[in-house]
Amino acid sequence: MADEVELFRHELIERAAECDDALMEKYLAEEEIDAEAIIAALRKGTVANKIQPLLCGSALKHMGIQLLLDAVVDYLPSPLEVGAIAGHETLRSDKVIRRKPDPDEPFSALVFKVVSDQHGDLHFIRIYSGHLGGGTRVLNSTQDKKENISRIWEMHAQRRIKRDEAVAGDIVAVVGLKHSLTGDTLCDTRHPIVLERLEFPEPVITMSIEPRSSADKERLVDALNTLRREDPSFRFRYDSDTGQTTISGMGELHLEIIRNKLIRDLSVDVRVGRPSVAYKETVLGQAQAEGRFIHQTGGRGMFAVVTLRVEACKPATGQPPITFEDATHGGVIPREFVASVEQGVRDAAGSGPLAGYPMLNVKATLLDGKHHPVDSNDIAFQHAAALGFNQAVKDATPVFLEPIMRLAVSTPEEFLGAVTGDLQARRAEIHQMETRGRYRVLLAEVPLAEMFGYSTQLRSLTQGRGTYTLEPAAYAPAPAQVAEQILRYV
Repeated sequence: MADEVELFRHELIERAAECDDALMEKYLAEEEIDAEAIIAALRKGTVANKIQPLLCGSALKHMGIQLLLDAVVDYLPSPLEVGAIAGHETLRSDKVIRRKPDPDEPFSALVFKVVSDQHGDLHFIRIYSGHLGGGTRVLNSTQDKKENISRIWEMHAQRRIKRDEAVAGDIVAVVGLKHSLTGDTLCDTRHPIVLERLEFPEPVITMSIEPRSSADKERLVDALNTLRREDPSFRFRYDSDTGQTTISGMGELHLEIIRNKLIRDLSVDVRVGRPSVAYKETVLGQAQAEGRFIHQTGGRGMFAVVTLRVEACKPATGQPPITFEDATHGGVIPREFVASVEQGVRDAAGSGPLAGYPMLNVKATLLDGKHHPVDSNDIAFQHAAALGFNQAVKDATPVFLEPIMRLAVSTPEEFLGAVTGDLQARRAEIHQMETRGRYRVLLAEVPLAEMFGYSTQLRSLTQGRGTYTLEPAAYAPAPAQVAEQILRYV
């Protein structure tokens, strides 16, 4: 073991020396190199984006947190080294605005975490410019809503220190925000700016969840809503037809952490089912349909008619699952009811025509419609939109989408053939192969459905020496045999 540690330390120094000429001279001269010199070189390489330090830890078991915090201090740039942050004047504006990390600049900050607390939600923010005091009114420019900040806390794990003011470069927790979510921008009400949002990929794993008692049932929905506020990559859904609640996340470990939080932190005892793939549905073609919701039987009735076109749209970063466009002219549908049509479309898209999976990468365009001066209302247009959308997607060649994962497998060279053959049997597309010391690293994309139980299989194939990482890449149309299997088990 000592020989292996020494070998890896030698490789670490060699890589660090590539980022620092002074360290390289010591390395070539075979001089003694201390830890401070290695850290300084790694910091220089990290700030220059030449290297990315990799740390070991476990979110599930709360391991490696101090190591991570020390690495932030040791390797990452200070706010002054980063320079000015860029943003836009509004969400829909192309005008670029820059803010320097200076207390005298207008205030701007990003909400990067929300934590539920018995006294109200704590919003963790990174201040990029200006200064913030308690009792300040700020603008949430992402949602175009004004918020009040009542208190500012400097956080040290569970310990809080009250701050009267925070300035550019600070990371603090604030109390009083009612509408802000992770990824929202807070700024000076007189100097709006929208910073780049955090993007969260679609969940890829789903499992059923149910409370163990009637008391737990009453608390479960509130607890899931709390977790959803804290973690935007987590979703849950209640099916009124079956009475089943499902939770979705980025992987098995993610959902295991959610389950542990429910039991340990929120005191809700639950049972969970086996993990399953979070399939989606989309359309390959284009279709047009009319939705009519008319009930006029005396007295005030319900009247709404809409014509919708549905088609596939290319996925793009930050794009919602369903894109909606109003292409009507001449006020055939009053403006207030266009929003009702959009809401009806988005609600209907939550359950696709094939097996009820949420729809993705679909564009719905409102082409035409009719309204009644007395009988038309919000509910009528929502129902008409849902009817039209459901018919259109049935006619537009609906298909299943399966999550594709980005995979990196590290294995000793003697097991490369066995690992490669196993991946090919799992429908993986191997894009690249790298050599890292005595190990080979396979970079591939593979359907998530094929990766259940892979940890055990990889250990078996490599005598316990193989490792892998998995992260979401995209959704892609499922092959015919996979679609048949999905329909068989629905």
